[in-house]
Order: sequence, then structure tokens, then C-alpha cells
Amino acid sequence: ELLDARAARLARVMGREFVENALPVEAERDGIRLTGLAGVPTYNRGNATQQYMFVNGRPVRDKLFTGAVRGAYQDFLSGGRHAVLVLFLDVDPAFVDVNVHPAKAEVRFREPGVVRGLIVGGLRSVLAAAGHRASTTVAGQALGAFRPGVQPETPRFAMPTRGNSYMPRQDSAAARQAFATWQAPEAGQSGVAETAAREFIDPSGRVEAEPATAPAPSPEFPLGVARGQVHGTYIVAQTMDGIVLVDQHAAHERLVYERMKRQLDENGVARQGLLLPEVVEMDETDADRIAARADELASLGLVLERFGPGAVVVRETPALLGQCDIRGLLNDLADELAEFDQATGLQDRLQDVCATMACHGSVRAGRRLNAEEMNALLREMERTPHSGQCNHGRPTYVELHLNDIERLFGRR
Repeated sequence: ELLDARAARLARVMGREFVENALPVEAERDGIRLTGLAGVPTYNRGNATQQYMFVNGRPVRDKLFTGAVRGAYQDFLSGGRHAVLVLFLDVDPAFVDVNVHPAKAEVRFREPGVVRGLIVGGLRSVLAAAGHRASTTVAGQALGAFRPGVQPETPRFAMPTRGNSYMPRQDSAAARQAFATWQAPEAGQSGVAETAAREFIDPSGRVEAEPATAPAPSPEFPLGVARGQVHGTYIVAQTMDGIVLVDQHAAHERLVYERMKRQLDENGVARQGLLLPEVVEMDETDADRIAARADELASLGLVLERFGPGAVVVRETPALLGQCDIRGLLNDLADELAEFDQATGLQDRLQDVCATMACHGSVRAGRRLNAEEMNALLREMERTPHSGQCNHGRPTYVELHLNDIERLFGRR
């Protein structure tokens, strides 16, 4: 009831759009309670002016708060984008000093680590529970681009809210098999040659239609049933009340990234040995930088070593990446590592490195997919948290409802 009342007030102050695209936050630790509303990652801004925190009802601007929010969202937002949220922290007054700033705009907590952990943990838990949900605003921006005389606003990246915590009742054996044949295979799986053989660019840009036997849309599938592929890049799916457009590269990139994170949390990233180790020639500085991180990269499934001046040899790669462009991957990793401080370990920048690796293991734009492969991708997105945005914070899909489409054609 408290959250509902606050949501109603915030809708009047910050706009109903924020409330429609925000997640309720409720967490407690060591007697400290955190409540509020946090915007889904794809509903974001170019600055942090729409981030508000209240401590015992008093508005504050605190570095601990801004740092905790940045840490909670760092896995979902690209550089320069900021979350939108309003958080309320209730704590025993004896554990907080409100007199550290002349205007009382800052506070000092007796146990700042507990407070930061509460904020980061509470926000991450909420974002994970949101499933593939993201912001509702991108559909309006997309439709605005079609309307004559309407200048679409700067995108805040958006997705539908429907099905925000969807989990299929059961996996279809056909879907699981289809997904296994086209994703980057796990160690020990077959199908690498078949997967590579299907990869090609369709220069005609024509739409690949589904077979006539494709199933009808079902409420069980929020992302609908695939009806075709446009320009070898975008999947067109039909839902119960509209259509969904999916960027296949961005979507699969997120899926690979989430699998890599799960493997790291469990037993480590599975590797696949190369039949012929690949020697990659690089700039001397880049080769030194890569070789210096060899032990850490091995924990991520990338096994390499120095190979004379200006070169490294790669012997194993993460199984999730399948047959990836090893040369391109190492060059991108070298660029990524160049931005690290020498004392910074990969564990401190793990999201950045994993995201770079996942990008090279995802299905590429320009690759034709059949109906089973497209539907397998849609079902995997519905099962995977955070699949509404790619690793760079951009949307992976856009939903257009039938009513909006009919208005475009003057049918309503």
C-alpha cells in the first residue's frame, strides 16, 4: 500500500511514464529498510538528475548512493546513460549523521558498507526478477518515426511491459534441439560444421517466410511466433495483439553473455580446444598487454601464450563462442585492456571483458535463420533475465500493438 501511494504521488511529480516503466523496490538488511521505484534499464537518461534518494524522509545527494546505483546498473547501461529511480531509506537516526553538510544535502552512515550492499543487492534482485521486461517508450518512438511531421525524440530505449516475469511451463524438445544446432555449442557438442555452413549474407535483403505449418500465436509466448526474417538481421514475430521486431545479433549477444556469467558462477567457463592453434600477430604493446593477462583470461576460457615478438598463440577458446573471429576478438580485448589500470584485475572489470567476448560469439547480422531457429531464440529470450537489452544497453526487440499499427493506416 505504501508503494502504491508513493507511485501515485510520483506519477504526478515525475510523470506516469516513469511509473509505468519502474520496478517496485523492497529490501531490508540489519534493520535498514529500502523501498522505492527503480526504472528498467532501457528507460534511462543522459544524466543523473532523475535519481532521487530520501533518508528518513529527507532528500539527500550522497556519493555512496550514486556509486551504489551505478554499480547496480553497470551491467545493463552503456557509458553516458543513467538510471531513473526514487529510493527511500529508513534507518535508525543513531546510525546516520545528517550534519556533515551545511545544507544537510549529504549524510554519513555509521556502516556505509551495509547501506551500499543493501542498495546494490536490492536493485540487482529487482532487475533480475523483471525477466525480459524493459521500457514501454520505444514503441511510441518507433511509431512517431512513421507519422508525417512528427520528429521522434531522442531514444531512451524501450520495450513492452507485458510478460515481465515470464517463465515457460515447459521446453519443447524441438525448440531445445533447434537452439542447440545454431547457438555457439558447448564443449563436447557436435554441430559446429553444420552451424558454420549455414552462415552467409543474403545480399537480396528479402524476407524469409516461415513454413505454412508454423504455430499460431499463444499467450504462453510473450514474444510471439516467428513469421519471417528481414534483411538477414531482424526477426518478425506475431503476438496475440501485435508484432515484435527482434535484432537477432543484439538478442543473442545478451544470451551468450548471461550464459557466460552463469558458468563463471558455477564451474567456470567451458573451453574448446582448437584443432590447429591460431597465431595472431599484433602490435607489440597489445601483445604484451594480452600476454600479461593470460592467467586471468584462462579463467574465462581463453587460453593463450606469447609467441615470439608481436604475436600470441591461442590454443583454447570459450565453448560458448563457437567458431568466432579470434583475431578480431583479441584486438577488441587488447583495446579493452588498454583502458584498465595496470593494477586493475579482470574480476573488477569482468562485465566489460565478458561483454566483449559475448559479442564475438553471437549470431551475426546477415545470417539467415529458419523458423525453428528464430522461435528457439525467442523462447530463450523469454527465459533469460535482462534479455530486453543488449550488453550496451540498447533494446533487443520492439513491440508494436495492433491498435497502434491500425492507427498508422487510419483504421482507427
